[in-house]
Amino acid sequence: MSNLTVKIPQDSFTQMNEIVLPNDTNTLHNLMGGKMLHWMDICAAIAAQKHSNKIVVTAAVDSVSFKEAIKLGDVVTLNAYVTRSFNSSMEVFIEVWTQNIPTGEKIKSNEAYYTFVALDSRHRPTPVAAIEPQSDIEKEKYAGALRRRQVRLILAGKMKPEDAQELKNLFL
Repeated sequence: MSNLTVKIPQDSFTQMNEIVLPNDTNTLHNLMGGKMLHWMDICAAIAAQKHSNKIVVTAAVDSVSFKEAIKLGDVVTLNAYVTRSFNSSMEVFIEVWTQNIPTGEKIKSNEAYYTFVALDSRHRPTPVAAIEPQSDIEKEKYAGALRRRQVRLILAGKMKPEDAQELKNLFL
């Protein structure tokens, strides 16, 4: 299975919609950050599962910044897709849009990269299909995924900085 390649946008593309209800908000009537992270994790996991046809677990979440407050009553749309797969792991890009239905205003509130690992029936990492990017943006995200992966591995203590050739290439 490791030599199987799929093209993107593939069946992993996932879109999820939620409405911000009173129980999802803080005292300012803004969506709580933890609730947003929860929704992002679910949407990204679905994309990874659809790509791998396996159960997946979250391995890493890259920095998530909250650019715009999401208000009570807003509709939140999350879009996620696999940008690149490695042996058993997949990087998933997710972006979040919010819309005030009465006014029609729609803004991008945040984006992030999540990493998931596919598991077999014994809950051990299992290989996933490679991805063949098609559009320019997909190719850009695909190429950047290796650099982002090396940063994650360095920060986790699983790779020495001097072994991160893709990162070195940025400066040579």
